[in-house]
Amino acid sequence: MPRTILFIFGTRPEAIKLCPLILRLQQAPERFRVRVCVTAQHRDMLDQVLAAFAIRPDYDLDAMQPGQTLYQSTSRILGALEPVFKDAQPEVAIVQGDTTTTLCGALAAFYAGVPVAHVEAGLRTGDLRQPFPEEMNRVLAARLTALHFAATERAADNLAMEGSTSNVWVTGNTGIDAVLYVRDRLERGEMVAPAAPYLDAGKRMILVTAHRRESFGEGFERICRALAAIANRDDVQLVYPVHPNPRVQEPVDRYLRGHRNITLLEPLDYVRFVDLMRRAYLILTDSGGIQEEGPSLGKPILVLREKTERPEAVEAGTVRLVGTDVGRIAAETSALLDRPEAYARMARIHNPYGDGHACERIDAALREFLRL
Repeated sequence: MPRTILFIFGTRPEAIKLCPLILRLQQAPERFRVRVCVTAQHRDMLDQVLAAFAIRPDYDLDAMQPGQTLYQSTSRILGALEPVFKDAQPEVAIVQGDTTTTLCGALAAFYAGVPVAHVEAGLRTGDLRQPFPEEMNRVLAARLTALHFAATERAADNLAMEGSTSNVWVTGNTGIDAVLYVRDRLERGEMVAPAAPYLDAGKRMILVTAHRRESFGEGFERICRALAAIANRDDVQLVYPVHPNPRVQEPVDRYLRGHRNITLLEPLDYVRFVDLMRRAYLILTDSGGIQEEGPSLGKPILVLREKTERPEAVEAGTVRLVGTDVGRIAAETSALLDRPEAYARMARIHNPYGDGHACERIDAALREFLRL
């Protein structure tokens, strides 16, 4: 008899990293009865990923509200999950990463007496305020987790130092499975990204994402000033899909809108974003997921953060922390643009986060745990 597996997620990054696993488990209906619950913590961006992977949720909590606080989103999501667990009766609940949905999903499963499986377990900066509130979310989720799926040995070591030594599997990162799945389908013509007429073929394209909560205020303004300085070069075009949060939109509009070498876009669906990543010369980001995905596409990554919970790629040389200092961001970007040897060192394809087979390993671990 198949075992019921309940996936709980609500943001675009969670969907990107769980959809390949959902597709994998759905291929074995004799083993797994897959149920998908989305909280819609990020409504539009979530729906874009679900469409790309052709996944239809069984439960949609539609919890997103304009301007909601962490208090409000947490209480709304947690309360809405109670009837989902009563209806689905899962034998394992799967959460991913470090969002508010992750914490609420793990806590709801704990209340229901259901084992929690945590995909991308063990990431740590050691500072509960960086990133905020993600570091706290993943630390608390780990205490509620029965099956830890760590992307790297270092993440597994972090769990061991906290006392989690059993049911820890090093699987690689499912985000790599996702980005390679889409890249390969784009290259084979099985997916078609919309045209990008705004791209200037005569300039090197720098892809930008920046929206971290801990940078809001002066840190984010410094990032915007650095982007404006880089865009004063005549040989580059910055393409920046801008997060809808007003605390991102306001400084972006003030510093960057109207610049001749900066193209500001609405948030992109996942297929279009992967297409831009593979076209980019380099990537400036404060995103955790892009730190993992970019090296698989051979793209140098400059991270607009002071700390990262993903040090493996920094040590491998494909990712570099540049913080939010205007001068450093501009200087490190210029070095990659002006020094071919520096660019070549970072652009080599070496990804410590996975080989595109993480979902297979998680499938095997679930079968072992459930004695299938």
